[in-house]
Amino acid sequence: LEVLVIILDVNDNSPEFKQTNLTEFVPEDTKVNSTIVAREDLSATDADLDTIFYELTTIVSGTDGYFAIKGVNNPEIYLQKTLDYEKFKWTTLILYARDRSVGSTDTTNTATATINIFIEQADTKPPWFLPCTFINTDNSICISSPYTGRVNISEMSTEPLILEPGPIYAIDPDYTLNEKIVYSIVGGNTDNVFSVDADTGNLTMNKVVTSSESYLLQVMATQVNNIQKYAVVSVEIKAINKSDYPPYFESPIYNGTVFVGLAPRSFVFQAGDPSSPLMITAVDDDFPNV
Repeated sequence: LEVLVIILDVNDNSPEFKQTNLTEFVPEDTKVNSTIVAREDLSATDADLDTIFYELTTIVSGTDGYFAIKGVNNPEIYLQKTLDYEKFKWTTLILYARDRSVGSTDTTNTATATINIFIEQADTKPPWFLPCTFINTDNSICISSPYTGRVNISEMSTEPLILEPGPIYAIDPDYTLNEKIVYSIVGGNTDNVFSVDADTGNLTMNKVVTSSESYLLQVMATQVNNIQKYAVVSVEIKAINKSDYPPYFESPIYNGTVFVGLAPRSFVFQAGDPSSPLMITAVDDDFPNV
């Protein structure tokens, strides 16, 4: 008597990942649709030889939607949305591997793998001149105000010029990179009157100014490692006559008379002369004819 015994497979094995904990470093400027973790690094095996179904979830708040898998049977992780280092610097993904499809009523075995992703800041922003004002909610664009200063006509200054709202200064807003910045004058420097220190941004004079015309300089800040990352700011330098004398009042004492009951903004009259308004005047010997 021959007895044929058929062994029926029972779903008694869970899928297994080669690695249950992975760490990936992803540059901020990685292009959308790029592969982040390859399929072969994430594919699970099943001793029961079942078809494996995958699902990816994000467990860090605010980082949803950036990463996805290629398909329910393909665990390759790819970038789905442009990264921004200022928005988040890391996230954690959980990849599920099941031997039955989602919603199946059959007994399902599940395995999980944790993928930690750290965002590396990339050189994405040009320099910012300081101080500057943010014009958007994520602080990715900062607009600087023009600098202003003045020089005395026919006088050579050997010190760096004093500017408002402060000295010429630019930073690399990609803070973790902090690339070196150099400065140059790219416009408005008629007769080469001014120079800018390439390293410090200090503005100095090469020669005296002989007229009262203003100079509207264009100063550029450029990253040494990438000349395509630059910013330009305006610097207005006014030429004025030097003031040698302080202003002074024509009289050391002024006496006036007011009357009870006058309305606000009424005249105060000169003491002893109620018909003449009291006038307080000052003069400046730098301007004798004014």
